[in-house]
Amino acid sequence: MATTVDPAPQSTLPYPPIHKDKKFVVLSDWDGTITNRDSNDFMTDNLGFGPEKRRQGNLDILAGKTTFRDEFRRMLQSVVENGHSFEECKEVLKQNITLDSGFKDFYRYCKEHDIPIVIISSGMAPLIRAVLSNLIGEEAAKEIEIVSNEVEIHPDGKWEIKYRHPTRQVLPSPISCPATGYGHDKSQAILPYRELSNPPTIFFFGDGVSDMSAARHADVLYVKEKEGGDNDLAAYCRRENIPHILFEDFGHALRSVSAIVEGKKTVQEALSEGRA
Repeated sequence: MATTVDPAPQSTLPYPPIHKDKKFVVLSDWDGTITNRDSNDFMTDNLGFGPEKRRQGNLDILAGKTTFRDEFRRMLQSVVENGHSFEECKEVLKQNITLDSGFKDFYRYCKEHDIPIVIISSGMAPLIRAVLSNLIGEEAAKEIEIVSNEVEIHPDGKWEIKYRHPTRQVLPSPISCPATGYGHDKSQAILPYRELSNPPTIFFFGDGVSDMSAARHADVLYVKEKEGGDNDLAAYCRRENIPHILFEDFGHALRSVSAIVEGKKTVQEALSEGRA
């Protein structure tokens, strides 16, 4: 019996070329993974409708009651409705969002070993670029590609997210959670590599509900442990029996990644340990 393949969602935004000639590629979520705090959560908690509604929204996504795309839009709308401009939000995030303590060393290792790092985010590119440049410098930030959503700013100063994949109306199933309704289906950054005759090993780093669409498709999935226990990606992986490696920060992750890159461990050996 022929199997049907769910068609890829149409992207409203361009993708950078994939890294066909590399042996390893790092794809990483931005908010709460490379950074210590999720910038969109920070905006919602402090400038929008607050942490209680935000957290309930994440639980509703996990339960299949709503889509990430729709709930994330509601979060950001609450910030706009409270009168905060996009430029104000950018400055607030530059002042409050910090970098994972091990990321600079991880970045240097990847650069020395010719391993591209690509940010795969459900956030908005101008905010990511502004905070990234503030944290590691403009020159280093220019070397890191960003695949994300965008922002549309209206003449009256109000703004809204412009999703990379705005269609796909189907609600995620609480059992299988197919890549639908994400606004940015992160699996689409991985799947083109699967079509290569000699694909690189894909390391994917994430922490939350926006990363569920990519979780099944990485060769090695690293899930960041979160203070306070709001570890939605880890909960999803346990429920769906998706192999993954927990990591506290990129310093710990570097030990695991370098062992694979340098041939000291196989991918399966690293995954079997379960923790970096």
